[in-house]
Order: sequence, then structure tokens, then C-alpha cells
Amino acid sequence: MSDQSDQSTATPKKRTITLTGRRPVNISEADWPMVAHGMGDSGNALDSAHHQQAWARGELDAYNLRVRQHADGRALVYGRLAAATAWTGSEDHRGGELLAAGADLAAAITRVGQECGLPGRVIRRCLANLPAQAL
Repeated sequence: MSDQSDQSTATPKKRTITLTGRRPVNISEADWPMVAHGMGDSGNALDSAHHQQAWARGELDAYNLRVRQHADGRALVYGRLAAATAWTGSEDHRGGELLAAGADLAAAITRVGQECGLPGRVIRRCLANLPAQAL
């Protein structure tokens, strides 16, 4: 007999996603896999040792921008600015959009990234991580 747990009885991981201008949504991560992301922090110009110290002291803003897509084609684009308020003067912010199948993901990534106050490099990184379009 195996000591491994039965995968079929495992509870799927749930996630609550904050959307802009509407109530949050609750999803199963298994049903909404991540297809692209961009992330970073406000300390990219720091040397490695200084960066680690600043991060450990909570002196850096953290940026996340993610895209999840359901098998039916709907997509969620959502972002977060986790601010080190006392150090950077930023504010925490979350936002996102639920898109219909076939909607313009690139435009939504740009809108959500800008609305959340994320730097252009994080938005560009997320766009670059989208699955390539077949021509």
C-alpha cells in the first residue's frame, strides 16, 4: 500500500481576486491556471546585498501582475502593489478585470498595471510572458 495521498480527494486551492469597480471573485486555481505574470520590486537599482537588506527591512514596494485563463476562454487580469508605505510613500493597491473569451489581454494587462500603479517594466514583463500568438 502506498503512503501517497489520493489526488482525487484533495481539495482544490481557492483564491479570492480583487477586481476594479466590482466585487471580488473566488476561483479554483486548477480551473484558472496562470498563463502570464510580471513581478518585481522598487529596489532594482540596488546592489544585491543592499537589496536583500532593504527587502528584509520592508523598505521596498512589491509588484505583481497576473493573468489566469479558464478553459472556456474567459480571463482574469489582476495586479497588486504591496507598498512599503513608511519608506516609499506608496499605498497598497489591488485591482483587476474579468474578461470575456477573445478579449484583448494585452490591453487589459496595460490598463490593470497602470491602474495599480505598477512600473512599466512589470507590465512589459507580463506582456512578454503571454503565450505567443500563431500567425
